[in-house]
Amino acid sequence: MRTPLTELLGCRHPIVQTGMGYVAGARLVSAVAEAGGFGIVASATMSLDQLRATIREIKGRTGNPFGVNVRADAPDAGERIDLLIRERVRLASFALAPDRDLIRRCTDGGVLTMPSVGALRHAEKVAGWGVDAVLVQGGEGGGHTGQVPTTLLLPQVVDAVDIPVVAAGGFFDGRGLLAALAYGAAGIAMGTRFLLTAESPVGMRVKQLYLDATVTGTVVTTRVDGVPHRVLRTPYINGLEDSGRVSALLRAARHAIAFRRLAGLSWPQLMRAGRAARHGRDLSWAQTLMAAGTPVLLRTAMVEGRPDFGVMSAGQVAGLIDDLPSCAALIDRIVRDAEDGLGRLTAVR
Repeated sequence: MRTPLTELLGCRHPIVQTGMGYVAGARLVSAVAEAGGFGIVASATMSLDQLRATIREIKGRTGNPFGVNVRADAPDAGERIDLLIRERVRLASFALAPDRDLIRRCTDGGVLTMPSVGALRHAEKVAGWGVDAVLVQGGEGGGHTGQVPTTLLLPQVVDAVDIPVVAAGGFFDGRGLLAALAYGAAGIAMGTRFLLTAESPVGMRVKQLYLDATVTGTVVTTRVDGVPHRVLRTPYINGLEDSGRVSALLRAARHAIAFRRLAGLSWPQLMRAGRAARHGRDLSWAQTLMAAGTPVLLRTAMVEGRPDFGVMSAGQVAGLIDDLPSCAALIDRIVRDAEDGLGRLTAVR
């Protein structure tokens, strides 16, 4: 399947693996790239040195192109972009809206840009800044998400911009790829589906919770970091939802302290990280501290394998997934099923 996305990124298939914190590292990204998809490193949970080592490890595993997700509000975002330029990484993706200067810096350095958006106006804004592609995530998607479902958001954006559009939120098989292409997208992006693969570094105990989930087994909460965040519904998340102001503040403080120790931050640096996480929103101190300490919650579940005390971002498609294939087998199956579906539609015509 050749689309504007495969032409732009240099991959064989229009399938993108999103940058998931503590999940999208060298092993998963290189497996996706080798299978013909386009993998994206999650750098927000890495130090600059760790990111450099990860990029070089991926290059040692595959000669195919890949990308890196950068937090636009990170204090060292500029240094990370410079690293991508030096290492000739194909693409920089952004989960939070970058500014024009960051986009221009990538463009001048030969790095493609692809912000993620959850609203039409945001897609129009970044397209006007000269980004190379845009990833559109509907409300079905995991992690930070909006309220508009993919089937309504995607056609709006496709009609409004003249750059490749990647559809995310609710995709896990060949039927979804075919549907996205029919809407006018240039490809699809998947997070939860790639989390549940053989090369995903997530422990089996956590993977089993995803496999056991139902389509109603996720919840969108603002109690994690003040932003609507789709996660697996667990006793821990239920506790966050039901906690009062005092208990929420104490819980948030514990996580913030743990994150400060883990990241080696001073208290002023931690508070700056919390204020940056507000993104102009009116958050309580508990939400601000939770935002600053969210990486610890992700690490607790994804790295330490302790889902009872962590946060597990999850798309609603978790309820439709029941296997753990290799990335190669998954991508091959998706493309084959999409081609079979296209054949059936051609026969109908």
